[in-house]
Amino acid sequence: MEERVPAIELRHITKRFGSKVTANRDVSISVYYGEILAILGENGSGKTTLMNMISGIYYPDEGQILIGGREVVIASPKDAFGYRIGMIHQHFKL
Repeated sequence: MEERVPAIELRHITKRFGSKVTANRDVSISVYYGEILAILGENGSGKTTLMNMISGIYYPDEGQILIGGREVVIASPKDAFGYRIGMIHQHFKL
């Protein structure tokens, strides 16, 4: 059987803001081509922070981001766009 490669894979992602706030701690997730995935959680649980790291707005303090099985560095929205990743932010006017 052929092994499927995730379209996007996050491995052990951690993001802190200062010394007191940890928005994401050791988050790992795989999203496969053709999947539709929802990330749910309470306000302040780190959902947007996680998406901001995939889209290049934030950079993880720890962990790896892989696209199509290759580790990548997404340091800006332009980098993310190069991997065909974009983000539409939640806003009441959209």
